[in-house]
Amino acid sequence: MSVTVQKLDGNMAELTITIPADRFDAELVKAYNKNKNRFQIPGFRKGKVPMQMIEKMYGPAVFYEDAANDLINSTYPDESDASELDIVSRPEIEVKQVEKGKEFIYTAKVAVKPPVKLGDYKNIEIEKIDTIVTEADVDAEIEKVRKDNSRKVDVTDRAAKNDDETIIDFEGFVDGKAFDGGKGSDYALVLGSHSFIDTFEDQIVGKSVGDEFDVNVTFPENYQAAELAGKPAVFKVKLKAIKELQLPELDDELVSEISDFETVAEYREDVLKRLTEDKKKKAESEKENKAVEKLVEESEIEIPAPMLRYQQEQMFDDMAMRMQYQGLKMEQYLEITKQTREDMLDQFKDQAEKRILASLVVEAVADAEKLEASEEDVDMEIRKMADQYQIEVEKFKEMVGDKELDSVKNEVRMRKAIEFLRNNVKEV
Repeated sequence: MSVTVQKLDGNMAELTITIPADRFDAELVKAYNKNKNRFQIPGFRKGKVPMQMIEKMYGPAVFYEDAANDLINSTYPDESDASELDIVSRPEIEVKQVEKGKEFIYTAKVAVKPPVKLGDYKNIEIEKIDTIVTEADVDAEIEKVRKDNSRKVDVTDRAAKNDDETIIDFEGFVDGKAFDGGKGSDYALVLGSHSFIDTFEDQIVGKSVGDEFDVNVTFPENYQAAELAGKPAVFKVKLKAIKELQLPELDDELVSEISDFETVAEYREDVLKRLTEDKKKKAESEKENKAVEKLVEESEIEIPAPMLRYQQEQMFDDMAMRMQYQGLKMEQYLEITKQTREDMLDQFKDQAEKRILASLVVEAVADAEKLEASEEDVDMEIRKMADQYQIEVEKFKEMVGDKELDSVKNEVRMRKAIEFLRNNVKEV
């Protein structure tokens, strides 16, 4: 078995993989054994028809496809590793020679990691990031806490206003006809939350409990239900209840109930401290992101199309997996949103490109600065992972293979490179 490599334009390459004839013939026998029960020929029991008889009746290529697929799947991973290329896409396979008694030859066209012409990564300038926490920020945070500890009170002596929670029945009509999904009963809607389309909530403001009225809206042009997009609609609405949020007074009594402090002054000081720490952490993260973005702008990289496509597909698969955890299949989501797989992949395109470019420049910085993961770095990461999965460290180490170990080392290198950028960036 051998592999030869031909470099192509645009950061592409073609691998030619040659499998000895005896291995291909052995794979044909495996394909025969796997499929022989499918063939029925007079004079033979099911599953007992000789291979030569099947090939004579159905042609010599009857088992080629199964044998070729199994051979490609079993040989490509090792042969692509042997090529010593940094492959960053799925292979585009083409069978070049397939015949019993002869070498099996196929090619795999792949994208390889593109070179990076790195910008001046030691002198990146970004706009200064604000880390000051104001009294208004503290007030807003405390207001959230008061809302979290509020209670809802039924209101009957006034009309509905913004921030009220209303309970409504509604039914929507387009061109005088009710439409699917346009009806609801005892629906809780907070006015001013912009949960509903257009000016729907605005038209409830000023109404009283028991009122029945029409709400006139127009669906957005990009509305997910294409049959409703851009169309005017009338909703028949009944306002059944109004609930007002009553916030507790900010006093020492409330503070002692919701925190470990006894006075408002102590509590405010703690809120200020927490917000300051949080804002500094976010600023550090934002500094890293802006430094990487600026470096991408100042670097030269040509992303091969298959590499971009591969990243889009990975993001699609990740989204599908997250949905599955939530009990929703991607097929159902696409049907609900009236999208195709290609529509979703197109939506991921810009984000996929940004992710690839960021990864490439950070890795290039790690290479330029000769940053490596020490044994202590790797051991620390392994311990963190073992703790995360609640597995004894030594047992976890036994489970970690070479590829996982390489991934940990690369993750450490990337983090060190980002830290290097953050420490060298200049805020102006």
